[in-house]
Amino acid sequence: MKRVFITGTAGFIGFHLARHLLAEGHIVHGFDGITDYYDITLKQRRHAMLMQNRNFAVTEAMLEDQDAVAKAVRDFAPDIIVHLAAQAGVRYSIDNPRSYLEANIIGTFNVMEAALEQRVEHLLMASTSSVYGANEQMPYREVDKTDAQMSFYAASKKATESMAHSYAHIHDLPITMFRTFTAYGPWGRPDMALFKFTDAILDDRPIDIYNHGRMMRDFTYVDDLVKAISLLMEAVPVRPQSRDQIEDGDSLSPVAPYRTVNIGNATRVQLLDFIEAIEAALGKKAIRNMMEIQQGDVPATLSDSSLLHHLTGYKPATTIEDGVKAFVAWFRDYYNK
Repeated sequence: MKRVFITGTAGFIGFHLARHLLAEGHIVHGFDGITDYYDITLKQRRHAMLMQNRNFAVTEAMLEDQDAVAKAVRDFAPDIIVHLAAQAGVRYSIDNPRSYLEANIIGTFNVMEAALEQRVEHLLMASTSSVYGANEQMPYREVDKTDAQMSFYAASKKATESMAHSYAHIHDLPITMFRTFTAYGPWGRPDMALFKFTDAILDDRPIDIYNHGRMMRDFTYVDDLVKAISLLMEAVPVRPQSRDQIEDGDSLSPVAPYRTVNIGNATRVQLLDFIEAIEAALGKKAIRNMMEIQQGDVPATLSDSSLLHHLTGYKPATTIEDGVKAFVAWFRDYYNK
């Protein structure tokens, strides 16, 4: 049993991770600002469900509030911190970049400071597949260069990776950055494609299909994602004594207890096939509005998740058909549609 501090527990992934860890018998303390980036009622419902477990408590405050973060961590005294809270969304970062600076960079700095004060066993922090940016070599490997981010969201996440490496090196603080690939599933965010498409199709509204459907994504079902995170909690990076200790393909830093790990299904799904899976689950066809690619978007993503398997023995494997069916069932029930 571990004491795990999770930021972003009212969010999509944080909620699922907290529920998963509570089911495994861990004690969890959440931290979330309940911002109005999307429907706060959905966030409040997630927290209300978690609060039914006596091993869960939460602090509702902003990541940018250093004193609030430090106090919450100090009072809970966690063994492990999993930092998921962030300002999400590639497209929103074009219109409101300052929110990404404040939440993702300053907020992450505050979490790292609190982790350092507490000397946690392991700090795990969410990055994103978007850091691979203009990299055209696929599948993406953790050891690939990530120097050409295409959105401010991705840039803010890449900045947190660099910040984390410096703290791991200077302070000998074990840190794992996990890069997520298009998470989806029940209780998902309203700003994500699956939610928007399902809602629009049921209401007979057209769906916007960018790049005329010539988009490919490595979709990762949320249960697979949180299972991988929970297993990575035990894969604590250790500063190597020499570069010879680092196995081929391992992203372990040669100078710090720091590693990046992809969490993806390692299967590339075409956007039009994704839409067909939604149509099949709904039993209804979409009205399709073909559009040009949006600024900041990348046309394709695909993970090489062999390092995850090497470290944990686990491979995400939920098919897009099964994952979409599960989301649609939840959506219909939650919204009574």
